[in-house]
Amino acid sequence: MQVATSGAIERGYVAPGAAPVAAAPAETAAPGVTEPAEEKSAEPGVKVSLSAVGLARSKEAENKNADIDESNLPDEIKRLLKMIRELKAQLAEKTAELQALMAQGDMEDEAQKAKVQALQTEVGSISSALSTANAQLVKVMRDQKLTSEQSATVASLMAK
Repeated sequence: MQVATSGAIERGYVAPGAAPVAAAPAETAAPGVTEPAEEKSAEPGVKVSLSAVGLARSKEAENKNADIDESNLPDEIKRLLKMIRELKAQLAEKTAELQALMAQGDMEDEAQKAKVQALQTEVGSISSALSTANAQLVKVMRDQKLTSEQSATVASLMAK
């Protein structure tokens, strides 16, 4: 990104991720007096529109944890339930990828072997994280001394 300064033809470079910097005016007004900035048009640079399917998926993503949010469970348990749900989704996705890759059958190819091994590692990591989250949920449920109704709610939310 280049920032042009007023006055001579100087060009400075800004590091990626740095905040934009406005050029200093060549002449300054009296101290304490500021001049109005140039008005710029407020035209958007990019316009995005979603199809009906995209809008439906967006709403589905927003509402996927609505049942957890609406439950009468403590916040820590809600957080763990959402985490477990996300880990289950990731595990299903990676398992499907792994099965599809293995179904291609060309296990002689070193690149494919490496992909399979990487996916197996990811599946193992996600499975481990899921086990840890489940154990943490059980511990928190025990510590919070949930009612039988709350425990049943947790069980039904876990089944979804």
